[in-house]
Amino acid sequence: MTRLTETAGTFGFCGLKFVHDEIRRLVTISWLTVIRYLDVFITQSRKFKCVLDHAKRSFYKAAYNIMGKVGRIASEEITLQLIKSKCIPVLLYGLEACPLNKTQTQSLDFVTNPLFLKLFNTSDIALVKQCQEQFDFTLPSVALERRRTKFMHKLCCVDFFT
Repeated sequence: MTRLTETAGTFGFCGLKFVHDEIRRLVTISWLTVIRYLDVFITQSRKFKCVLDHAKRSFYKAAYNIMGKVGRIASEEITLQLIKSKCIPVLLYGLEACPLNKTQTQSLDFVTNPLFLKLFNTSDIALVKQCQEQFDFTLPSVALERRRTKFMHKLCCVDFFT
C-alpha cells in the first residue's frame, strides 16, 4: 500500500477512483493486478493480456446447471445443443478482442472435456474426441477464431471519421 497526500484543489488518479479534495487529507492508493471491464478480466502485464479463469468458471457454472436440470431426462444430443447455444457464448464473451496465446487457446478447448466425460460416463479422452466429431461439436478455439474473423471484418469496414 502506498500513501499519497493531496493538496487543496488538485486532482489525482488513485486506483481507478478520481480524488478531489478541498482540504488536505491522506488517501490510500490500492494497486490492482487484475481489473474487470465489461466482464472481461485484464491482468497486469507488459502486453495486453486477458485472464480466462472467470470465463471458465462461468462456463462450468452454466453447463453444470444445464446438466443438473435436464440430467438423464434429455438425450445427449439435446444436452450438447443446449451447451453449444447457452454455455459456449458465456465462455467466449469478449475474447475475440483479446490476444490469446497457444496455451490459453488450448485451455479453452480443455474446458469441454469434463462435460463430455460426465455426459458419456467415460474416462477415455479418445472417446471424447470421437464424440465431439460425431455430434459435430465445435471446439471453443474454432468458434473463437470464427468470431474473431467476423469481429475484425466488422472493425475494418467501420469508418471512424464520418
